[in-house]
Amino acid sequence: MNKQKIAVALEYGSQKAPVVVATGVGELAQKIIDIAIESDIPIQKEEDLVELLATLSLEEEIPEVLYRAVAEVLAFSYWIRGMKPGDKQARR
Repeated sequence: MNKQKIAVALEYGSQKAPVVVATGVGELAQKIIDIAIESDIPIQKEEDLVELLATLSLEEEIPEVLYRAVAEVLAFSYWIRGMKPGDKQARR
């Protein structure tokens, strides 16, 4: 059985927890991925996590139960960009 592609984009700034800023299935999911690639935004494939995050509304903070899983994704994102939490831009 072919599962449809799902994509979720998160933003974490001054708010208490990361928030969902984009979510999509099928063609919309691919557009979200394409924009991330074009914008040099790291992508991590975590199917189970994405399915849970896709149930949230836009601008909704992630629930506490997902903090650890999302923290691991964010840590990966910082690491591959040569950043640490609090950095405003990647190190060169």
